[in-house]
Amino acid sequence: MPTAVDFKNVSTTGLESSPVAEALAGLRANEARYFHNKYKHVFEVVPAAEAASVLAWVNRILDEERHITISSEPLEVSVNDVETIHWVHVFYRSGLALNVLWDTANPKKHAVGIKLSEGMDVPEEFSSFKFAHQRSKLAGTIRGSYFVIKGDYPF
Repeated sequence: MPTAVDFKNVSTTGLESSPVAEALAGLRANEARYFHNKYKHVFEVVPAAEAASVLAWVNRILDEERHITISSEPLEVSVNDVETIHWVHVFYRSGLALNVLWDTANPKKHAVGIKLSEGMDVPEEFSSFKFAHQRSKLAGTIRGSYFVIKGDYPF
């Protein structure tokens, strides 16, 4: 059953096993605030165990596009359909947050976003990426990067 993420009262529920649980919860709340402000959409998460097919889709994109396999355990998944965008977020135990943006109306708007929680090291699988820094009241310093998806991966 999906749980709405409260960006006003940040909670680590579902992320407790992460060594950077508070920073990851802040990053998750930051995403929830973005969806609320931009789309008036409630950002909900489910335990990763309940989203096997969604995780398989994300993993296929990562593998086929960049030969990336995430070494960290996925904790939660969020699927959001807003306007013409199918948006999937995965929050990992390490503090990593990935999102796949798939605009169904514009095939040039397919990308994978990578965000690192404050306090975590850059995972080996992303060591070749350059990360920009962004300050967030909810998440502290977020390091982010992305890559464009070139292939076709219907969900």
